[in-house]
Amino acid sequence: MARNLMVTALVAVLVAGFVLAARFYTGTVVPPVDGYLEGKRIRFIHTEASDPGVAALLTRMKGSPVIVVPSLAKAPEEMLANVYVFKNGVPGGGPFKFQPDVFDNPPNGSGYSPLRALNLVTWKDETRARELKTAKEVQEAATKGEIAIERPGVVINMPFLTWLGGRR
Repeated sequence: MARNLMVTALVAVLVAGFVLAARFYTGTVVPPVDGYLEGKRIRFIHTEASDPGVAALLTRMKGSPVIVVPSLAKAPEEMLANVYVFKNGVPGGGPFKFQPDVFDNPPNGSGYSPLRALNLVTWKDETRARELKTAKEVQEAATKGEIAIERPGVVINMPFLTWLGGRR
């Protein structure tokens, strides 16, 4: 009888442990996003943004919460790399449903940072839009007057999962 009570108590403790573990661990994985770095596809995640509107947009994009951290916008310029996000142009998987984001400064380079200054790219003539895959192509299109780039002062934490010659 005492043995049955001990087994029952042990089972109850184990079940309670599993219930508590399920309550606190949902098994949620932050979904990866595709982008471009130096002409090649990479994968990254959005974890935090300095702006509530941007955080909400990125949360809706992947269904995973992006946390609002206003102090990110105070990061010194030397701590930031760039991300180019397209507001129109070639349809695709970006936050505005256009082409994937384009990054500069790869990991293992002197300018790499997961903290990215948001650069919003708008094609002036959408009929001439094409997919840009490097930061250099973005800058060349801006120099030619094909696109406008707006830098609203938003910083997003966007660590890479895969990149040229590397992965986490």
